[in-house]
Amino acid sequence: MIIELENVSKSYGPKPALRGVSVAAAPGEVLGYLGPNGAGKTTTVKILSATLRPDAGRVTVCGLDAASDPVGVKSRIGYVPEVAALYESMTPTEYGRFVGRLHRLDEALLERRLDTSLEIFGLGPNRHDLMATFSKGMKQKVLIFTALLHNPPLVILDEPLNGLDANAALLLKDIIARLAARGRTVFYCSHLLDVVEKVCDRVIILKEGRVLADGTVDDVRALSESGSIEGAFSDLTSNTDWGGLAEEFVDSLGDSADSLGDSLGGIEGRP
Repeated sequence: MIIELENVSKSYGPKPALRGVSVAAAPGEVLGYLGPNGAGKTTTVKILSATLRPDAGRVTVCGLDAASDPVGVKSRIGYVPEVAALYESMTPTEYGRFVGRLHRLDEALLERRLDTSLEIFGLGPNRHDLMATFSKGMKQKVLIFTALLHNPPLVILDEPLNGLDANAALLLKDIIARLAARGRTVFYCSHLLDVVEKVCDRVIILKEGRVLADGTVDDVRALSESGSIEGAFSDLTSNTDWGGLAEEFVDSLGDSADSLGDSLGGIEGRP
């Protein structure tokens, strides 16, 4: 197994974030890790990437114990966090070299991979521009390809489509599929359930630090009458009538869009 979390628990003061979570993923597997806000996804990712120690349980990545060899674990992971800060005073070329050298890549190999990545992600013309001038989507592309420069066996993606345009999102989905086909394991966290349904082989649904479902996409779909991941997620994590709430909200706005015109007209008519 590439990932093995065994009975992992973590609390922040009196508040439990994970309660005996067990997760395993094999080479070539794309695992979707889902849950509402506060379910424990970010805590899991921090523990899995050896940046946070659990209170109890065991974490193994690529056969290495995360507690005793955190540096070894980090060297085998490509991590795209949900919120990340780049060194914006660098160019993407400088930043790529910085990351590649941290992973002790051969200089010639690093330059080849960096040149290829910049061109494929459409950043070739911007290779010498400061990233302070980049859009959110451009920065996200840099985060993605630099996380993969060292060709890690485990890729952790936390909301990786943030800021990407449609073409870049399509490229990333194809990259994920091809990484898995070559034996890489992808741990994919997202609130975009339709995307998870398309790119993942297996899905885990978490709520309040506990695993509520763990199975193939078809297995999890079958947990809902709607036959979808979205339906299963809603059924397992909430008893809320979302349609009723939406109706109540729209009703609160009034019966007609003309009311907006009336209000604006009243404002414009004032002296």
